[in-house]
This record gives sequence, C-alpha cells and structure tokens, in this order.
Amino acid sequence: MTDSLSGRRRSSRAWLYAPFVLLLLVALGWTAFWFVVRGRVIEAVDAALAREEGLGRSWSCADRSVTGFPFRVELRCSTLALASARWGEAVRVQTGPAVAVGQIYTPNLVIAQITGPLQANLPEGRKLDLGWTRLEASLSHGTAGPERVSLVVTAPDARLSAPGLAPETWKAASVEAHLRRNPSRPATDQAVDLAIAAKGSVLPALDALLGTTEAGDVDIQATLTQSEAFRIGLNPDALEAWRTAGGQIEVTKLVSAKGPARIEATAQFLIDQTHRPAGQIQASLAGIRQIAGIPVGGLAAGIGGLLGGRLSAQLPGAAPGLNALPPIVLREGRVYLGPIRLPVQPLPALY
Repeated sequence: MTDSLSGRRRSSRAWLYAPFVLLLLVALGWTAFWFVVRGRVIEAVDAALAREEGLGRSWSCADRSVTGFPFRVELRCSTLALASARWGEAVRVQTGPAVAVGQIYTPNLVIAQITGPLQANLPEGRKLDLGWTRLEASLSHGTAGPERVSLVVTAPDARLSAPGLAPETWKAASVEAHLRRNPSRPATDQAVDLAIAAKGSVLPALDALLGTTEAGDVDIQATLTQSEAFRIGLNPDALEAWRTAGGQIEVTKLVSAKGPARIEATAQFLIDQTHRPAGQIQASLAGIRQIAGIPVGGLAAGIGGLLGGRLSAQLPGAAPGLNALPPIVLREGRVYLGPIRLPVQPLPALY
C-alpha cells in the first residue's frame, strides 16, 4: 500500500512539471523555426544580389548581419552602396546605415529605414547629395511580385551639381510616395498607380519660372502603363523598352499651391523618338503673375485673341476661380504654351 501511494505521488508531481517541459519544447521548436527562416532570408538576399549582379548592378551591404530573434528578422548594413554601369557610365550611390525588418507573422511585409546622407556620382560628372532626418519605406509583396510600395521622407534636402553649371537645389518639409498595381485596368496595360505628396517644397528653378519664393505643396496622382519594362531597373534599356511598348504616364491629378499661386492640371507624358519627354499638360491657374518672366495677364489676353477668345474654360472639376491656360505641349525638346514657344532651355534627352 505504501508503494502504491508513493507511486501516485511521483505521478502527480510529474504532471506539475509537464507545463514547463511543454514550454521548453515550444521554445526549442520556435528557436529552430526562427533559424530556418533566418537561413531562408539569407539565401533569398544572396539570390537577389546575384540577380542584380547579372543585370549590371552591384549592391554592397557593409557589415551585414541578420538578427531579430524571436519574432522578427532584421537585415542590417552599416552602409548601403550601389554601383551600376547601365547608364553607359558608372553610377555610384551610397547611404548611411540601413535596416530592413520583417515580422515572422507577416512575412509578406518588409519595412526599411535608411539613414542619410545619400551621395551619388552620376553620368557626365554630375553629383547628387541628398539628406533627410528620417526615411522609411515599406514593401508588400505576393506570389506575383511586389503589390504595394510606400516611401515617407522627412525634411529631404537635395543638391545636384554638374561641371560648369550652377548647382540646383530642392528641399521640402516632407514627401510621401505610394505605388500599387492598378486593379481596374486590363492586364495588358501593365498599369500601376502612383501618388506623390510634397509639403513645404522649395525649388528655386520653379520660383524663377513663376516669380515667387514661397514654399509650396504638391499633390500628384498618376498611372504608369507598361510597367513591366522597369523590372530590369531604371536605366536606358528599361526606358527604351518602355518607349517602344507604348508606355505612358497619365497624370489624373496635379495640384500645386505656393502662397496665393495655385495650379491644377492633368497631363499625358511619353518619350519621343529623340528620347526626350513629350506630351501635353492641360492646366488651370490662379494667383500667378508671370511664367518665365512673361506677364500672365498680357499673355492670356494675347493668346485668347489668337484663339478667338477661347481662354475662359475651366478644367473639369477644377476649383472655382481658376483660369484655364492653353495646352502646354512638350514637343521635340521644346515647351509651347498654345502656339507660343516659351523661352526656357530645351529639354535634354533622357538617355
């Protein structure tokens, strides 16, 4: 009887330890699972880098590490660099530390943070310096590839310099960009939607064109067709493939406000046979006294006379008080406002 009681006590005490043993087994299993996921992430990154190398782009992630146990996978680089020869000349881009994070329970979503500044050596001796206080990007992907990409930049500040030319600068309080597959267009259009919003933007070249120095806000919504051409990156080969496929950028909304000045527009852009931007912009404006040094009032009256007085119509959906301009046409590198060629520098070839 004593032996029976002691056996029952040992059995009951064993059940007391069962939850702890089970917890230990779960922890060991989760640890093994995390290391399997980590290994697959490393394999995927190495495969992606090899594909990029085959496309002429060499990425470098200095001091690469993969951490984040137990619930995340974090890929970290002390510096992130890209070297490419797809523009005919070597292009080199480098940033500060970068980290990409994926949660174990949301494997189709990756969030990245990159520390500035970005420094780029571009063709024809040009150099770009871009700084920011915070940059975050997110990528949502499925079995067919990327589905949505978002970018949020706080206080971007850019400077583009070229030999023999005055530097061009741009800065803003914030910029957001979002890219997604268009769900309503035919698959043959290969269409993606693009939305860009900039707050507190200052672009001296635009200030000189409009004769105002106030910071502005810009809101753009557009659709890009034949987007598969850019799977090989943004380079001359991709641009030429996009052009020959009949790719276009259809701007369905452009709203720009700088102090009292306001512009609303729609547009269509493509690349012509000379590899220059071409297309047409239909714009309405208010509060702008000049364009490229030409008084808008006198210009509007003159063009209105040439067009038989047809210069009062508004864009469909335009805000009240906006006056429509004649179509702004980009053709053969020149910029025309109605029949009048604007006194601006010819547009350069993109590639």
